This record gives sequence, C-alpha cells and structure tokens, in this order.
Amino acid sequence: MHEEIAEQQADITRLLLHHVHAPLIDTHYIRGILPVPPPAAAIRVATGANTAHTPEVLTAYEIPLRTNDDLVTAEDVTSILRTLHTGTRIYPSDSVSSVMGMTLVHVDPATVDVDAPTRDDNALTILRSIVHPFTEEEPDPRLRGFLFLEQDRLRLYLDTEEAPGVIAADVRPSGAITALLAALPSLITERGRMNEDRADPHCSVVVDLTDW
Repeated sequence: MHEEIAEQQADITRLLLHHVHAPLIDTHYIRGILPVPPPAAAIRVATGANTAHTPEVLTAYEIPLRTNDDLVTAEDVTSILRTLHTGTRIYPSDSVSSVMGMTLVHVDPATVDVDAPTRDDNALTILRSIVHPFTEEEPDPRLRGFLFLEQDRLRLYLDTEEAPGVIAADVRPSGAITALLAALPSLITERGRMNEDRADPHCSVVVDLTDW
C-alpha cells in the first residue's frame, strides 16, 4: 500500500512540474509538491506567485489520493486547484492548519465542483504521452516532490532503493546543475551528509547539497 502511495505521489509530481512556469490560473503557480508521509494517502500542493521562493508566502492544499475508491489523477488535482483559486472561498476552521510556515488547507474533493479539462489540457496530455510514454521502470532516485525554500534553495524529495524513507536534498538552482544531477544518486545516500529537519514532516532525513 505504501508503495502505491509513493508511485502516485511521484506520478502527480512529474505531471504537474510545468506549473512551476505555467500558471494554474491567473497568477497562481505551483511552488511545491509535498509527499504526505504514510499511512496517509494524500499529497500537498503549495501555490503562490511565480516570484515566491519561501514557504511563509505559500498556501498548501492537502488533497486525498483517492475519492470513492477511485485514484485521483494529476488532471484531477489541477482541476481542484483551479477551482479553489477561483473567486473567494471560506474554509471551515477545522480544515485549516499549518506546516513548515505555510497555511495548510485540507481539501475534501467531494465539496469542490471542478470543470472539465480544457482543450489545451487535453493537447498537453497528447503531446506528453508521445514524448514521455508511460513505462513501468521507475527512475532511481525517484522524485516524490519539491519545495522552494529560499531564492536559491530548492528542496527535492527523493526516494531510492539504496536508502529507506524519503530523503530531502537541498540544492542551489544557480549551481553546477549538470555535475550535481550526475552525482545526485550517490550523494543522497552518504550517511555523513544526512541530518534531521524536525520542522519538515515530509522526509526522513535532509541532505544539504547547496555547497556542492
């Protein structure tokens, strides 16, 4: 069950990455996708302006990965988020909390009337399916989520067969990206680099690669 949750979190993350640059709607962009720890079957999507690079100015929405025994897809998450960002919404107090400095809204998909995918959404699905066809072979390490922490600090949530749990790797987008990506699989499993971040419930350990 836990692996099914991990696979779904990774799939949704992969399919929503383009919304780091392309708005969900109006001026709302995805600035983070957080893998909720098991046994909860959910994902958290943090949104804000495209200039937002710190959690304090973001709002995270926790969305269950199943509704009425049906799997929630990336397209469903997109539709839910667009609806939540349209107009003014008031949430019950018991559905609002906080995580990592962000306001956290627990979403009940049954209460959200979503619109059908747009023609551009469907066009993207067609194009993406051809360029990146589905394969059962998972990448290693596997991206489970991400979050902008600072102007030049991006946290990657990864898992790998070489280590248990979710590893958070902090990297500098302005750094030597090609070299970092080549070394990433081995760097995240080095025990000497691993530390705890008690403020982040989405990972087992944190590996700081910002000085690499």
